[in-house]
Amino acid sequence: MAFRILGIDHVVIRVRDMDAALRFYRDALGCREERRIEGIGLVQLRAGSSLIDLMPAEPQGAGRNVEHVALLVDDFDEAAIRGHLVRHGFPPGPVETRYGAAGQGPSMYVTDPDGNVIELKGRLS
Repeated sequence: MAFRILGIDHVVIRVRDMDAALRFYRDALGCREERRIEGIGLVQLRAGSSLIDLMPAEPQGAGRNVEHVALLVDDFDEAAIRGHLVRHGFPPGPVETRYGAAGQGPSMYVTDPDGNVIELKGRLS
């Protein structure tokens, strides 16, 4: 195997009512608000060692409720991961540095057979 999954880094959930979502995830469940990116309406909540990212929903019927799920990868090696996924018929997108539960790090998106987006996320060395 070219890489090892350590666990869920973050899940991005699209919500219709941010205030109601914050009352549930932050107030009722106890997830701590970690940061906001006002330009895209993102609120990141700490859930143990993972993050739950809340984003505004697409217009009704135009999108998915779960934007993507990010899996934390041990020893992120772009060439090895890319080659492995391509050999299995799942070519990933480009690598970019993104923020997640483990901080900034390299990540790439790949789509599963049902169209769900999976982010493979590493840590900065």
